[in-house]
Amino acid sequence: MAQPVLFTPFRVRNLELENRIVIAPMCQYSAEDGCMTDWHLIHLGQLALSGAALLTIEATGVVPEGRITYADVGLYNDATEAAMARVLEGIRKWSDMPISVQLAHAGRKASTDRPWSGGGQIAPDHPNGWQTESASAIPFNPKYVPPVALDKQGLKRVRDAFAASAVRAARIGLDAIQIHAAHGYLLHQFLSPLSNQRTDEYGGSLENRARFPLEVFDAVRQAFPSDKAVTVRVSATDWVEGGLDIDQTVAFAQMLDERGCDAIHVSSGGLHPEQKIPLGPSYQVPLARAVKAAVKMPVVAVGLITEPVQAEAIVATGDADIVALARAVLYDPRWSWHAAAELGAQVKPAPQYLRCQPSQFRNLFKA
Repeated sequence: MAQPVLFTPFRVRNLELENRIVIAPMCQYSAEDGCMTDWHLIHLGQLALSGAALLTIEATGVVPEGRITYADVGLYNDATEAAMARVLEGIRKWSDMPISVQLAHAGRKASTDRPWSGGGQIAPDHPNGWQTESASAIPFNPKYVPPVALDKQGLKRVRDAFAASAVRAARIGLDAIQIHAAHGYLLHQFLSPLSNQRTDEYGGSLENRARFPLEVFDAVRQAFPSDKAVTVRVSATDWVEGGLDIDQTVAFAQMLDERGCDAIHVSSGGLHPEQKIPLGPSYQVPLARAVKAAVKMPVVAVGLITEPVQAEAIVATGDADIVALARAVLYDPRWSWHAAAELGAQVKPAPQYLRCQPSQFRNLFKA
């Protein structure tokens, strides 16, 4: 039986991936003052034993007001850096899986409550709230307090914060960085004409709307070691008429490609409450396919990828180079093992787990 493409190695800059399965960043809303807690050690620790090729830490605020909620992870001061370093140290005692971090700023979607507490915006004068900021003073929801439009000094502050977080990421030994420019957060707010109605050089044409996200990429790329990968996550369409669409995203991806971006993770939506998303298995894969046809860098597909045969088809046909799992791997942290068993491939488990290999899959585990 031929080796499934899903379980063949892949290289992103100098990052060697054992297979084509990566774990996407998933917010846990369990930090304290931006600092990771024991929950993150438990959560990320189990995923670091999953058999995937790369683990990505959740959306991590580059400034306190860049967090989605007051319970989000940050990497913006010595305390948040030390907390993340502690979690990494605990994981790396037992797993050699590469670990990336998603650096983020939530913009106008910040200052909200945790999802299981309703998820609504928290007012700036509340102890757990703050004044949000964005490309323009347009709220995400009519019920939200409008954000403050970032001026030139504010743009520099945010850009420098991304770079400073990249320096911290390098210092604690993270293997790669993903810049979050998707799901309606700050960099996506600059890219979309629905949220960016500026009249300066950062608004108007796509070239202008892409200017700040590209400046952030350049700043992070310069601040992070040159041998380590810097990637970007995008929302390829807003799923709203007049918003960001796949043609604009392809053009933006080409701009990133020319700047040396190491991979692009193609998601969608999140910018506007009136989005109409045609949910279904692999619903975002056509977006990844369109981007892949236009760029040289590797492309990551994500979105309701739940079945091993489905994931294999995505990479085997060349629609994308890598698949990313989020909710599927929360539901089944051993998804990669089960996929290898179904497709006739092998995975390397922690030696403590070698004895659990099922009798019907005698060649599943690499010793």
